[in-house]
This record gives sequence, structure tokens and C-alpha cells, in this order.
Amino acid sequence: MDQDAVTAVVERFGRFAREEAPGRSAVYEAWARRVVDDPAVATSLAGIVETRRQPPLVFAVLRVLGAPMSDLDAWASWVVSHADAIAAECGRRSVQTNEPLRCAALLPALSLIEGPIALLEVGASAGLCLYPDRYSYRYRRGADILALDPADGASPVVLDSVLEGAPEMRMPQVVWRAGIDLNPLDARRAEDRAWLTGLVWPGEEGRRERIVGALDIAAADPPLLIAGDGADALPALAARAPRDATLVVTTPGVLAHVPRIRRAAVIAAARAAGRWITLDASGLHDGWTRPVESVRGGFSLALDGDVVAEVDPLGAWVAWHPGSDAARP
Repeated sequence: MDQDAVTAVVERFGRFAREEAPGRSAVYEAWARRVVDDPAVATSLAGIVETRRQPPLVFAVLRVLGAPMSDLDAWASWVVSHADAIAAECGRRSVQTNEPLRCAALLPALSLIEGPIALLEVGASAGLCLYPDRYSYRYRRGADILALDPADGASPVVLDSVLEGAPEMRMPQVVWRAGIDLNPLDARRAEDRAWLTGLVWPGEEGRRERIVGALDIAAADPPLLIAGDGADALPALAARAPRDATLVVTTPGVLAHVPRIRRAAVIAAARAAGRWITLDASGLHDGWTRPVESVRGGFSLALDGDVVAEVDPLGAWVAWHPGSDAARP
């Protein structure tokens, strides 16, 4: 085994154990520390192709393949004995975190657009962020609760978020929904549902239930999902949207997974197709209309490149920017 690859595994999983897992998943923190401390385990994981060695991806694959959860020694032995299967499964998988709570971060920008809306997402996975009109929202602002529900009543999926500021919020009128992904997932397919729920870290209370509920909503009214590259596939898919609706292209957290050399092409295609809403780290690309920086360590929420809020990457909080309502057309 290439010793450089083993060293890279130890460094990456060590960083994950120190900086990413604590406070979020005790199980994943313990697994990552065992990778660092156990040369046999690290060597086994070094056989995974470098671009598929992200700890959340590797650990989700282990769970899908049946790794023991409760006994760390048994887990380590299992990893060593299943090294080839782990490498093969990681090679065909990718992190496709499809968090419906991101709709709580998207809603303030969607509220700036008159309906009806044709919604098209780049990096859609199973399309769970294509149903902002089918979820209920509970924004906590100090002691107050801003509640929004679908037109036909409260949804079984309730998205809780903390709100700072006073954006004008309204439920969007979505009449068409479509998405592009390198490997689209089908909410009706048992294997795809298992993979999405398997990407939830052990210890993330409520998240699995939220995803299952969103999968049920998507399965009952499936979106149009196509396999392809975002920039290349977007024009043809956008042309299928109804002409009497405003086409809104969203890129919620996906541009970080697009090679830098291709990000500008995705942004250009989104802008050419219609309105563009994105959630991104402020330094990720040059698609903003003015320089932006993170104040709270979150992502920037922007409509057509105009930043209107800083948000938690997964939607847990929204900090509205004063004067953002100027972005309304």
C-alpha cells in the first residue's frame, strides 16, 4: 500500500475527528479516532480512490454495507476484512446530502419573486429542495414564532429555523419542478431512500425523520430529474419549463462540489435561464454583484448575485440583511 495514501487518510480523518464530528456525532468521532490510531484500518481505507475518501461518505458506506455500530473493536476488524468491498462501494457513491431544511434558507429569496414559479435545481439529488411549497415553516425570532404553512394546511414536514431580521415571507407558488444531478436519486426507490437516510450522521436527532417525510412528499409527486452536468444540461431542461411561469434556478450549496474551472459556466447558465438563487460560502466564486464576507461564519444567500442574507448552510438560521427588500423586481 502507498504510504503517502495511508498518511493522507490519517491526516484527513484526524481533522474530521478534531474539527467536524465533535458535538455532532459521537459515533463518527470514535470511528475517525480509531482510523487515526489503528494502522490496519487506515491502510484498509487508503485503498479508496482519493476523491471518495471523505469521512462522511466512507462512514455512510460502512453503515450501508453493515458495519457493526456498537463495538469499536468489531468495527475495526470488519473494516479490515471488507476493505475491497468498501473501496468498490465508495468508488460508485458520492455525498448527496439532500437536506429539506435548506428550504428555510431559500424561502426569503423565493419570497422576492412573483409566482407562479418553475423551480429548477442544479445538484438536486432526490429533489427534496424542490418542494418549498409543500413544507411548513416555523421561524423563531426572539420570543416570537413566524409560522407559514402550505395552502392546503400544515405539512407533516416542519422546518424549524432561527430568524434575525424581518424579511417579507410568503409561500411560493411552484407549478413545475425539475432538477439536474450527476446521479439523480428516486424518492420511490428503496435503495435510494436508504442511501439518503444513511448519509445522516448518527446522533443528528430529527434529521432522518425530516428526510423520510420529505422523501414521502417527493415520491407522491415526483419531480423531473435528469442525469447530467449542470452547465451543459441546464439550457435544454430550462426550455421545458412552462412559459407562463417565472423560471428560478437554484444552486443550494452545490457549487462547492463543482470544480472551480466549471463554476462560472454553471452560474452563467443559471443566469441565462432565469432568476438565480444560491447558497454559497462568500469566497467560493465571483458570481456576486458586490464583494461579500461572512460575519457569522455562514453562507451567503443571493438572488441574481445580490446577497440578501447570511444563512446556516443547512438552513438552521437566517440573518436577513437590512435593505434586502430592494432586490424585489
